Amino acid sequence: MERYDIAIIGTGPGGLEAAITAKVRNKNVLLLGSKTSSLKVEKAHEILNYLGLPNIKGSDLQKAFLSHAESMGVEITDDRVIAIYPLGDYFGIQARDGMYEASSIILATGVVMSKPYPGENEFLGKGVSYCATCDAALYKDKVTAIIGSSPKEEEEANFMSEYASKVLYFPLYKEETSTNDKVEVIHETPKEILGDTIVHTLRTDQNDYTVDGVFVLREAVSPGQLLSGLETSGPHVVVDINMTTNIPGVFACGDIAGTPYQYIKAAGQGNIATLSAVNYLTTLKK
Repeated sequence: MERYDIAIIGTGPGGLEAAITAKVRNKNVLLLGSKTSSLKVEKAHEILNYLGLPNIKGSDLQKAFLSHAESMGVEITDDRVIAIYPLGDYFGIQARDGMYEASSIILATGVVMSKPYPGENEFLGKGVSYCATCDAALYKDKVTAIIGSSPKEEEEANFMSEYASKVLYFPLYKEETSTNDKVEVIHETPKEILGDTIVHTLRTDQNDYTVDGVFVLREAVSPGQLLSGLETSGPHVVVDINMTTNIPGVFACGDIAGTPYQYIKAAGQGNIATLSAVNYLTTLKK
């Protein structure tokens, strides 16, 4: 398996700037996220304080970001990271579509504002998962519930239907769903995950559903769940002025590193995070 110098998780302004700086520093970089960059940037009406680009629409700024990254040879691997594991002098990265390895990590995933469901943390690994395509085979002929934060999660529900005896899909968005006939779409709001030693019930605002597993598919996994032992403060990763976290080789930038939530601040921190990662890589060689 190829081992990258730097793996960057997230393709907003922080992640893209981190990847561009890594390319300038001639590092082998893996950029994981969405090929369309950031929905938050795209939907912004008008941005007034981005240096050199006054009164720019979010969609135009997004195009500028992606064009710059492409011109530098930055490639985006469209994949969702589920967990990161420290393995001595490198990290293992578990994602929806496979495993990756990198000597250093930059977290640029944005901030997860939604709180975990009651029972979510308690039953993580005991019936609660964040990747249906990763764990589908474990639920052959069982009943599963999938909570989808966006239409792209429908693909995972369809995949799960090839294994599970029943798939209950709870969309948290307003767009019309287009799952296959094996998926039962339920327009109710999940409230709590119940169980004893393992999950046995998903409770909504209207009913209780008996299930063997619950898959919570958000745009991003909260940092504490992504990497065990990572120091956090609320939804943010604790960093110093060099974007260094409490785990050697792990850095963070952008909204995940705290307020203010500004695009220009995220890009600047992405630059700093990569420079710190480059310095860290140098110490590994000594």
